[in-house]
Amino acid sequence: MKIANLYSHLNGYEYMLVHRKKQWDEIVNAINSIEANNFTKLSKAQPTSGRVNYDQKAINKEFEKRLFPLNWQSVTTYYYVTGDIQLAREISNIRDKEEQKRIIESKGFQAYRTNNQVDFVKDRVAVEVQFGKYFSVAYDLHVKHTFFFLRNDIDVGIEIIPTRAMCLKMDTGVAWFENEVANVIREGRSNPTVPIIMVGIEPDEILI
Repeated sequence: MKIANLYSHLNGYEYMLVHRKKQWDEIVNAINSIEANNFTKLSKAQPTSGRVNYDQKAINKEFEKRLFPLNWQSVTTYYYVTGDIQLAREISNIRDKEEQKRIIESKGFQAYRTNNQVDFVKDRVAVEVQFGKYFSVAYDLHVKHTFFFLRNDIDVGIEIIPTRAMCLKMDTGVAWFENEVANVIREGRSNPTVPIIMVGIEPDEILI
């Protein structure tokens, strides 16, 4: 596959080139080394039943095979939340989940355990490979990447998304690069608050 297009939000791309060039090269090499046309499936959805589509899960696995040996890791962070709005504000920047729980319960509220997970993290760079439904990218940008950035766990987030051309050969409802970039631009320069690179990928030759 190849990088067909990219969008640098809050100088995320420039940051990678200056401060994390090795890590950026590892990501680019992983993309370039995957031959997406080797990972296909027959669509079961109407009205595309029987059509040959790209297998998103299989391609995701190929990213794991390339990045995990280079010490990129999947990270899950657990924390506690509460329905009391004021208290939720007070504990939002506390890193220690047990301290969050203690404060919530000391105020007489129920503490609910939850988590955020990111596909790949290394040297304060977070990467999501997103072949999911259209709402998944917004969740990644405004919840996952922002969550880890505000915790001071990462300096930049990278969102890898299929282009429209590749998306047309996937399951219905998959997010695509051109649309998601337009959504971010529409929200203004400072939203989300984390430096991000949105990467649009596609095969060198797309399935006919």
